[in-house]
Amino acid sequence: MTVYSVMKRVVIPELLDSDSGTPAEIAASLSDLRRINQWFGGVATTQSMVQYVAEKVGARSFSLLEVAGGAGDVPQAVRERLKRSGVQVQVSLLDRATSHLRNRNNGTHAVTGDALALPFANASFDLVSCCLFAHHLAPEEVVRFVDEGLRVCRSAVLINDLVRHPAHLALVYGGWPLYRSRLTQHDAPASVRGAYTLDEMRDVLRQTRARGVMAGRRFLFRMGVVVWK
Repeated sequence: MTVYSVMKRVVIPELLDSDSGTPAEIAASLSDLRRINQWFGGVATTQSMVQYVAEKVGARSFSLLEVAGGAGDVPQAVRERLKRSGVQVQVSLLDRATSHLRNRNNGTHAVTGDALALPFANASFDLVSCCLFAHHLAPEEVVRFVDEGLRVCRSAVLINDLVRHPAHLALVYGGWPLYRSRLTQHDAPASVRGAYTLDEMRDVLRQTRARGVMAGRRFLFRMGVVVWK
């Protein structure tokens, strides 16, 4: 029987999801997310998963769709880092909110769409990835998203997300002085409370069409999950 964290999962609507703020507040919150991912394992987690897939499939070039990608800060940073080791990544972005895509780097293909009904043909990309998105979804929605990702990808779906834990929640509250936006002050603890444990995520992914799953704990309460097609 699976043993879950004593900290119960609680879903709290996040303000950035509904654009509940001024344009300046939303921009500041996206900037907070950028720094959190740079400093606390977000970029490193996706980078390590792409490297892992590259080693397993013997490829040095990938097309990657980042779902709920916003401005694309994480996949763009991963792309630049992997260039140094000879791995090429071509990034496309999908987000439900056009306002989140506006500040993307020039030259990145971006589409507004539904993560649970991806507007792409089968096997359109090598990889489908998401960062800090899965905890927004109910278990049945995680299954739908991953199955859609498996349809659209050729190799794997990559899930980069938080691990729910009381110590993680304490760290998030301790980081309040670093947050520039009131949206982040609300959304950061809400994200931890709504996150899954690794055991929970593994249980959910057993309901998908995955050929196999590699899930592990990463730096500072991150999880990295490779879902193989």
